[in-house]
Amino acid sequence: MARTASAEGWRRPVSTVTDTHADSALLHRVCQELRVDTVVVLLLAPGGRELVASAAVGIELEVRHGVRIPVGQGFAGRVAAERRPVTLDRVDGTTVFNKLLWEKGIQSLLGVPILAGGEVVGVLHVGSLTPREFTQEDVEALQAAAQSYALSIRLQQAQAATALQRSLLPANLPEIPSLDFAARYVPGGHSNFAGDWYDVFSLPNGCLGIVIGDVVGHDLPAAVVMGRVRSALRAYALETTDPADVLTRLDRKLQHFEPGMMATVLYGTLDPGFDRLHLSSAGHLAPVLARRGAPAEFAQLTVDPPIGTVREPRRHTTSVALPPGTVACFYTDGLVERRHAPIEAGLELLRSTVAEGPAEEVCTGVMSALIGDHVPGDDVALLAVRREAEIGAMEIAVSAVPESLKDIRSAMRRWLSSTGIGGDVGGDLLLAAGEACTNSVEHAYGPAGGDVRVRLERLRGEVVITVRDSGRWRPARGKNRGRGLTLMGKCGDVHVERGTEGTTVVIRRRLWPEGPE
Repeated sequence: MARTASAEGWRRPVSTVTDTHADSALLHRVCQELRVDTVVVLLLAPGGRELVASAAVGIELEVRHGVRIPVGQGFAGRVAAERRPVTLDRVDGTTVFNKLLWEKGIQSLLGVPILAGGEVVGVLHVGSLTPREFTQEDVEALQAAAQSYALSIRLQQAQAATALQRSLLPANLPEIPSLDFAARYVPGGHSNFAGDWYDVFSLPNGCLGIVIGDVVGHDLPAAVVMGRVRSALRAYALETTDPADVLTRLDRKLQHFEPGMMATVLYGTLDPGFDRLHLSSAGHLAPVLARRGAPAEFAQLTVDPPIGTVREPRRHTTSVALPPGTVACFYTDGLVERRHAPIEAGLELLRSTVAEGPAEEVCTGVMSALIGDHVPGDDVALLAVRREAEIGAMEIAVSAVPESLKDIRSAMRRWLSSTGIGGDVGGDLLLAAGEACTNSVEHAYGPAGGDVRVRLERLRGEVVITVRDSGRWRPARGKNRGRGLTLMGKCGDVHVERGTEGTTVVIRRRLWPEGPE
């Protein structure tokens, strides 16, 4: 058996290295063909300051103990910092940071950087328990193995990033009466996912939160940071109603816990009546607004510094009108930036493409005009929101569990506000529908559970609320129960129909004097 391995031999199985079992096979092959006693892979930790032992043969304690090596220190740290192969013929505390190596009795070491996309992502090193002079052929063979491992890392990160994307981007955009949503996400180049994201969520005060952002970076590291940014923004959105205040808190948190991270974020809240959109931009491009009967234009708002760039900047919130029929188009810079063209050209093409119409048609037209047959060089996120001209009926279905009641109340508040129903009438309708839904949750189903369906519509000067379940009515549990029908009766005309296929409650309430027709 030859004492060294050919570099060409490592290149043949590159495409097969896609999982941890293949990684282990690769390391054992390195050990056998280079005739060494130890093989170790250390990967660069988030932040780029330390290497973490991730896989090993012959010295598995490195992984079990979670050994960390500062970049620039010791043998592996030197390989990463200098980005070149390094050999050692003396292994002790003066040359090696990790004492496990000299305690193991290793006499000679050879290490090479693991490079992916031109960047150091880790170190691969081998060791011998007897004095050994590594040859140039050894170096080339280990570099080829590191190249194979780099591909394995990229493929695993791509798979993890794709899974993370599915968990972080909304699986379904919300279905809200009188609002129409559509979105696109397209990874740039050969990336599967990076730091672009969009989000739409309900807030306790009946407003809707709308976000689009871009964390600087690519692949899994950017996706991980994006996930933390998304979660933090949602948390702050529950604490304050001012978008500028939300971004200020987000910036403070990320500068403290994610130093060096940078992101652009546009956060807005849409009033319960959907007539005004309140926006704050942290370095993000302004949305395009297309109003009925007028050319599309960019929202006039102050663009403040990106997240992570300036300590405690002053941030601003701008309110823009959103009359019926208006489309608001949010996007990331990958949609409008081109390497050989000014960004103004892309922005103007976007503005001239966006027009009032269904959100899905807006997204289709924008992607056709600005992306076409080309693979975008950067990631693209696009979110279109349209306030429909006509306010139709609202119909939602939720699980028959107590936690769903708050979702029903939030949806009802938005619908009532958008239809101009408030005051005592609005309060009575919320109370009556809440009692009907609570009854379905408590009495309609057993442990197997089921659904509650709620429909609100405005017909001939009155509001009609229909609450349906498909369960079999059960007796009330506990004392002083069964007063729901009495409360509902004080809020409107109530009709209850029970049958073998479930229970239907219909509540009718005249709109005078608040809303005569």
